[in-house]
Amino acid sequence: MKSRLLLLFTACLMLLHVKGQAQSEVPIPTQAQLDWQNAELVAVFHYDLHVFDGKPYNQAKNRITPIPDYNIFNPSNLDTDQWVKAAYDAGFKIAILTATHETGFALYQSDVNPYSLKAVKWREGKGDIVRDFVNSCRKYGIQPGIYIGIRWNSFFGVHDFKVLGDNEFSANRQAYYNKMCEGMVEELTSRYGELSIIWFDGGAHGPEVGGPDVLSIFEKNQPNGIFYHNTQRADIRWGGSESGTVPYPSWGTYPFPYSHATNGEVVFKNDFQLLKEGDPNGKYYMPAMSDAPLRGFNGGHEWFWEPDHEKYIYPLERLMDMYTKSVGHNTSLILGLTPDAEGLMPEADVRRLKEWGNEIKRRFDNPLAETSRTGNKLIIKLKEKAKINQIVLQEDIRQGERVRAFVLEGKTSTGWKQIFEGTVIGHKFIHTFDDLELSAVRLSIKESKGKPNLKSFQIFNTNK
Repeated sequence: MKSRLLLLFTACLMLLHVKGQAQSEVPIPTQAQLDWQNAELVAVFHYDLHVFDGKPYNQAKNRITPIPDYNIFNPSNLDTDQWVKAAYDAGFKIAILTATHETGFALYQSDVNPYSLKAVKWREGKGDIVRDFVNSCRKYGIQPGIYIGIRWNSFFGVHDFKVLGDNEFSANRQAYYNKMCEGMVEELTSRYGELSIIWFDGGAHGPEVGGPDVLSIFEKNQPNGIFYHNTQRADIRWGGSESGTVPYPSWGTYPFPYSHATNGEVVFKNDFQLLKEGDPNGKYYMPAMSDAPLRGFNGGHEWFWEPDHEKYIYPLERLMDMYTKSVGHNTSLILGLTPDAEGLMPEADVRRLKEWGNEIKRRFDNPLAETSRTGNKLIIKLKEKAKINQIVLQEDIRQGERVRAFVLEGKTSTGWKQIFEGTVIGHKFIHTFDDLELSAVRLSIKESKGKPNLKSFQIFNTNK
């Protein structure tokens, strides 16, 4: 009897071990990464001194040319509620503000950076746009995030992380700048409550390569947030272009713990293929982001406001295509929004964002039918034939990306017809196609790591 019990106990342990192996075959996202992908739409508001200088934005020049007079900063009607309401109306769930960008000017009350809102005449040197912005986000139920630019600082003469020179003077300046950056990160991560993301523009050199130690400060003050990025860690990765799209497939897993801060000979080859596509066998969960400015149409690509440039606002259909090829390709879409010199989001931009949010709801809020369950085959049967032109799939990525190959088919009057054959589903897969009159739609999982678990399988007629 004892030997039988021992054998049974041993068999149970082996079964649990095998089950544990199957469940750990794929990387598992953190809660912050789940929140990031569930947000789907992320706004980033770019604001800096050159919004007020009356000159076209020139990134290369701005990185090396100090602004002559920082008191040009004077947004007389600043209203961060209006900014965030515009993002809310489009359906954004996370919003990020550039607390510092390439001029080095800080949009808050810094005790360590004299080149900040303390220095200007606006609001008698007492303004704090970061605080206004975070409060507005919380008012509208949007998760706030902060973008910190330390790679370039034209005021302090820092370029690509470095103070130029190879002498005692430059070494002292570098040490001072690193300390100031650490102080700013301490201020920005400790004063404004919980933040969804800290985004370092162009990365953040760590002390191992002569830069400031920002990761430890982030981990101390914002343990539940997204860190993006340095040579040690990235919780998300750049999607390889600023088109607001990624190709299919785009896996949420990656072979390195950093995104593209190092190992460029691998990461950057073939037009950033690894960043765009990820790696289905990657050891690290690191979903891609797709980023683009709202004013990126018709030859424009404007992360900062310019007067009378409404012609560059993406038309609605292009935004919907962008949505399908970003959110629908397993990434979150980051859209750049541009408050003007008055301190407001331009009305044309606000209207387009509202139209976009309404169109997303129209196309995705009312499926003809839906189902969800575990297993290798799911079928949606319709009571009567209907025209179908869109399918949306979602995995339960709390258990990682398990699906490796799948086929979608529709049942026509002459039998089953293949609609799509794919690999990754991940957080969300959207496929649009010409109208098909169908009585059923079938999803067949051909390959998976562990048991596949579909969170949602929806079919639509978007012309209704």
